[in-house]
Amino acid sequence: EAKVSGSPERLSIESLIALFQRYAGKGGYNCSLSKMEFLSFMNTELAAFTKNQKDPGVLDRIMKKLDTNNDGQLDFSEFLNLIGGLAMACHDSFLKAVPS
Repeated sequence: EAKVSGSPERLSIESLIALFQRYAGKGGYNCSLSKMEFLSFMNTELAAFTKNQKDPGVLDRIMKKLDTNNDGQLDFSEFLNLIGGLAMACHDSFLKAVPS
């Protein structure tokens, strides 16, 4: 059995959970991000991305795309889709920067 305790992977997972929980529940329901909580997350944690957007509706469209069950909230699974998309974009940028 692989021991994960103290490993970077475990710390990263715990960091993601803590990040989600930092924003979820400000409106009373701590299992998902409301639209306002999502906007707060984006404007705080991803401010560089948000400030560079010329289209004021981009965050609404991102949330709508992430909200796969159309309940107007982002649960942890839907939130992870955002994080996964960001990781893929960073990975693609890294690959382009590395000479082949």
